[in-house]
Amino acid sequence: MPEPFSIPGTTAVVTGAAGGIGRALAERLLREGAARVVVSDLDPDRVAETAAGLGARAHPLALDVSDEAAVGAAVEHIERTLGPIDLWCSNAGIAAGRGLGDDADWDVSWRVHVLAHVYAVRALFPRMAARGRGHLLVTASAAGLLTQLDSAPYSVTKHGAVALAEWLAIRHADEGIGVSCLCPQGVNTAMTAGDDGTSATRLGGDYIEPEDVAESVVAALHDGRFLILPHPEAAHYERNRANDRDRWIGGMRRAWAGIRRAAPQAGPGAAERS
Repeated sequence: MPEPFSIPGTTAVVTGAAGGIGRALAERLLREGAARVVVSDLDPDRVAETAAGLGARAHPLALDVSDEAAVGAAVEHIERTLGPIDLWCSNAGIAAGRGLGDDADWDVSWRVHVLAHVYAVRALFPRMAARGRGHLLVTASAAGLLTQLDSAPYSVTKHGAVALAEWLAIRHADEGIGVSCLCPQGVNTAMTAGDDGTSATRLGGDYIEPEDVAESVVAALHDGRFLILPHPEAAHYERNRANDRDRWIGGMRRAWAGIRRAAPQAGPGAAERS
């Protein structure tokens, strides 16, 4: 498991921070005493507005996390102007693809949910290793531990994010680099605003607020935990899945049949991802 990570006085970067979980993370890190938090997202106007709302210790940075050269340049710029990066919250995510999705859905999901973490690690881990300290938070999803029925591109790439985070946690602990993996179920964000009773994510129960997720992250960093489950019941679901995979698949088939009956006008795979 990672070593406990102390937030006060640190420099942190949060990607996907213009709203939702990312913004809540940035705000919570600042309240916890981070010296500087870089608020990063794709839209420069939203980034600037978010940083302005968070105060003088929040620094805006427009960034496409799927562009490796841009990520490398961002790391260089931040460390040159603000100092060493102590915590990188690789949080950006995207909802792309219904059902099996098309090639474009798979491409963008892979780049944002997997390669973005790889690019951050390539740029940042050699620096952290040289300092003997640093931490990476990968925002995956409970979809990466279980099965997300609405979107294959989302579910598969979130499984990839969890697998990558585990690999990194094993390989780099001896360098003083900690890795944590955040796996929430349903959260009330702009991404889930259109969810209704036909969304498979509703199978996990009530949605929580981004601030609840941020609170779980801070507690896990303090405790030095790898897996962060803002919905504790996800651990029970994962154990059931691992203990009897055939039974799990049977139960999920029945759940999917119920979703289809609730929305007979929608063909297979037509529900939006949450």
